Amino acid sequence: MLDIKLIREKPDFVRQRLAARGAGDEAHVDELLRLDERRRKVLSEVEALKAQKNRAAKEIGALMGQKKIEEAEIRKKETRELGDRISELDKQAAAVEAERNQLMLRMPNLPNESVPQGHSAADNPISRVHGEKPVFSFKPLSHVEICERLGLVDFTRATRLSGSGFVLYTNWGAKLERALIQFMLDLHTREHGYTEVSPPLMVGRQCLEGVGQFPKFADQYYAVQEGLDSGTLGKLYLIPTAETPVANIHREEILSERQLPIYYCAYTPCFRGEAGAAGVGTRGMIRVHQFDKVELIKIVKPETGYEEQEKMVANAERVLQMLGLHYRVVLLCTGDMSFASAKTYDIEVWAPGQGTQGSYLEVSSVSNCEDFQARRMNLRFKTESGENKFPHLLNGSGTALARLFVALVETFQQADGSVLVPAPLQGYLRTERIKAE
Repeated sequence: MLDIKLIREKPDFVRQRLAARGAGDEAHVDELLRLDERRRKVLSEVEALKAQKNRAAKEIGALMGQKKIEEAEIRKKETRELGDRISELDKQAAAVEAERNQLMLRMPNLPNESVPQGHSAADNPISRVHGEKPVFSFKPLSHVEICERLGLVDFTRATRLSGSGFVLYTNWGAKLERALIQFMLDLHTREHGYTEVSPPLMVGRQCLEGVGQFPKFADQYYAVQEGLDSGTLGKLYLIPTAETPVANIHREEILSERQLPIYYCAYTPCFRGEAGAAGVGTRGMIRVHQFDKVELIKIVKPETGYEEQEKMVANAERVLQMLGLHYRVVLLCTGDMSFASAKTYDIEVWAPGQGTQGSYLEVSSVSNCEDFQARRMNLRFKTESGENKFPHLLNGSGTALARLFVALVETFQQADGSVLVPAPLQGYLRTERIKAE
């Protein structure tokens, strides 16, 4: 959530930064200011009436002491009328505040001024490229062909089980998926200093509001119903990413400054209703409704937020470097960032079997949301001087599957149809090569 004080004091700046996103949200600033001014005016009137009521109460006491009963009763009637007016204004203030807050919840974060201006992914500058694209002496196959030949994934039976957009890993495919998850958890906890957590896979809507996924994107997630009780529908939702529960772990808390920074790491399945338009990337594992991900979360002091973001990007990159995969890091422009982000880097891994010449697939987005999410979940920390401040919240995939799985099997496919196993995974899989059985 944006800082209402900033909107009041620098409305033109807020409009300018929102306009950079290109979604038209700057048009709502005037309505926000109108509602905020109306709320403040009503509250000011309430305070004046309360002061008047308090004075009247003292006068009643004095009149009663002087035995001026009739005058006291008149004043009592006036105080009751004041009380009724105060109650009415309190309801008005609450209604206006609720309307203002609902509009605030739909306003995206302001892009950091270091983010390049742009309209779409075509405007995203490449920050760096790591490694070289693999060269083959044969035409590389797509992951779908490789998985079907080696029995790594059963796409047909997955569709029978759950419909399109789901994956059934089998045999070495299931083992490879598990090995990748274990490898990433071990790397981030042992070498990068993250604390592993295992969160619930269902959360209340307050958690989705906290990270900025609700209310704007409420139509994209899976609501849960308990049995046949339709009244429970929407009390809980399947998580779209581990960010949703993990970033909310300390919601409505006041941390001490010495607790920061906090680093969390979590593996979860993720559930997305918007797996892609029909016919667009729906064949195979590129766009699916359920996928695995190792997520990284940081809660840090504002002055270290962007330094910590660069470190998190390096943590995610390390996964791909150790696996020997070619990738690039892209800085998202203002028009391509997510709702809650102030600055985002995408890490895109090369998948040689995609299309006719291969393509890059996003496997990680690393975002600094600044204090946007902390305000929404009322997460603060107390400084050594006793001031309560909002921390910066960062999130990043460290990394996501199944696209990492896709890039790996396509990159390490061999002419004989087998797939070489990168050295860091061999200890988990206890083999150097996956081949047909």
